[in-house]
Parts: sequence; C-alpha cells; structure tokens
Amino acid sequence: MKTYSAKPSDVVRAWYIVDASQIPLGRLSTEVAQLLTGKKKPQFTAHIDCGDNVIVINSAKLVVTGKKLTDKIYYHHSLYPGGLSERSLTEQLDINPNVVIEKSVRGMLPVNKLRPERLARLRIYADDKHNHEAQKPVMLDLRKGKK
Repeated sequence: MKTYSAKPSDVVRAWYIVDASQIPLGRLSTEVAQLLTGKKKPQFTAHIDCGDNVIVINSAKLVVTGKKLTDKIYYHHSLYPGGLSERSLTEQLDINPNVVIEKSVRGMLPVNKLRPERLARLRIYADDKHNHEAQKPVMLDLRKGKK
C-alpha cells in the first residue's frame, strides 16, 4: 500500500465559526490552530497547507481563567534604547481584543513557511457580526461535552 500525500489541488477548504465567549483562551487557540493546520482531516500532509478558514466572533467577551487578566503581560519594543513597553491582558483587551487571540493562535502554529498563509485564513471579530455569510460557515460548539 502506498502512502497518501495530498496535493495543493486536492485541498478543499471549509469555513467554521468559533465563539470566543464559550471556552477559555488556551482551549480556543488550540482548536483554532488545529482547524487552520488541517490536523483533524484524513488527508493531512505536513508540507501542504490543508487547513480550513476560521472566523472567531465575540473576541471582546474573551474568557480567561485564574489571575491572567492582571498577571499576563504583553511586551513590545520600539527598537530604540529604553523602548520596552508592556501591557497587561486587561489593557490589551480594552485596546484591541483581536490581538490577544491572534498572538495566542500564532504561538500554537508550527514555525515554518506555511504559518503566514494559515494566519491569513483566520478572521477575528470583536462582536457576533461578520461579513462571511456568503461562504456558509458552520458554527462549532467547542464547550466540553458538546462536540
């Protein structure tokens, strides 16, 4: 029996909607990363981008556990001396909640040439409105025991 290897022309991309207000940030990010890479598909091939398109809604209502709202720090450096700035998760959620999910998912994707292409298929919205109804996305319920 020969080993199956997917070709880029064989890839069929589905559209999924994930609600960020249902599960914590880490669990949300792992599920989204698996959808973007296509790990759950039977035709998954590591060097071919087999993933799907993912729409994340309600990023402003993001759920985190523990003391992450105050203890988790996001750093940014301006490349000038003394240019290190930091923000807590609470401040980042007030400024732009989409960045929190994007950075979390980016950190869970493999570091290779496919990562920017996979991140381009991730769309994040602060509320429950999006403009992708024409693609007929499927709503995923990621709560425990609801799969």
